[in-house]
Amino acid sequence: MTEKSKNPLGKGIGGQAVLEGVMMRGKTMYSLAVRKPDKTIAVEKTFFKSKPNFIMKLPLIRGVVSFVSSLVVGMKVTGRSAELAGLEDLEYDQDSKFERWLEKKFGDKIADYTIMFSVCLSIVLCIAIFMVLPTFIGGLTTKLVGGGVEVRSVLEGIIRIIIFIIYLLIISQMKDIKRTFMYHGAEHKTINCFESDEELTVENVKKHTRFHKRCGTSFLVIVMLVSMVVFFFVRTDTLWLRVVSRIVLVPLIAGISYEIIRWAGRHDNLLVRIVSAPGICMQLITTSEPDDSMIEVAIASLKAVLEEEPEDENGNDGK
Repeated sequence: MTEKSKNPLGKGIGGQAVLEGVMMRGKTMYSLAVRKPDKTIAVEKTFFKSKPNFIMKLPLIRGVVSFVSSLVVGMKVTGRSAELAGLEDLEYDQDSKFERWLEKKFGDKIADYTIMFSVCLSIVLCIAIFMVLPTFIGGLTTKLVGGGVEVRSVLEGIIRIIIFIIYLLIISQMKDIKRTFMYHGAEHKTINCFESDEELTVENVKKHTRFHKRCGTSFLVIVMLVSMVVFFFVRTDTLWLRVVSRIVLVPLIAGISYEIIRWAGRHDNLLVRIVSAPGICMQLITTSEPDDSMIEVAIASLKAVLEEEPEDENGNDGK
C-alpha cells in the first residue's frame, strides 16, 4: 500500500479490545489475536455464517442490528481471549456443580445459550442504569431545583452523561481493564495507520493517534446526546409513561446514533470534527497508549482480516 487511496476514510474495518488482545472485524469475518502466556500471538479467524438481508441494511434498522451483533461477537471474543491468555482458570471454577448441571441440561448448546443470556442481561442493565435510572433521578432533581418538563429533560440528559462518566472512571481503575484500554489504544492506532495507507509496522502505528471517530465509546456518547434531544420532545408528567418511553425509544435512538457515527466515519470536515469531539474526549478515559507488544497483537489481528479481504488498487475491498 504505497499509493494513497482516493478515499482513505471508511474502509469498513472495526475492532474491539479484549483481554490481552484485539479483535478486528471486516465485512465477512473477524479475527482475534491474543498474547498467550508463552508470549506468542495466537490468531483465530471466524467467518460470519450468513449475510444480512436488505431489511437489516435499511437506515435506522441496521444500527440496531449492528449494535446487537457487536454485543454477541464481543461476548464470544472476550470469553475466547480469556482462554487463550490463560486467564479463565484464574477466575472460574470449571468443575462447579452448577456448570456440570448446565452441560447435562443443554449439551453443546450451552455456549450459545450463555452468550444469549449475557447479551440480554447486558442490554437490560444498560437500559436500567443509563435510561431508566436517570429518569427517576431527573424527576427528583427537578422537584428540588424547580422547573417544568423542559428543565427535567435537560437535567435527565446531564445526569445520564454523569453516570456514564462515573462508570468509566470506576472501571478504568481495575488492573485488567487498564490493560484492555491499552489494547484499545493499539486497536485505534493500527486502524488509523491502515486508513492512512501506511505499511502496518510497529513504528508506523506508533505515530498515529489512539483516538478514532467510529469507536464504540463515541457511539455510546452519541446515544447519550441523541437521547437528550429525543426525550426533550417526548415529554409527559406521568412517571411510568416516561419510563416506558425511555425503554421503547432505545432502538430508535440506537439507530439514529449509528447513522451519525457511520456518516462521521466517511467524512472529514469541521462539522464532523465538532460532532465527534465529545466521543473523542471520552476516549481519553477508555484508551491508553499501548506498548510495542500490544501494537504487534493489533497488527496481527488486522493482517488476518486483510488476508481474507484484500483491497484493490483503489483502496476498496476486493470481495
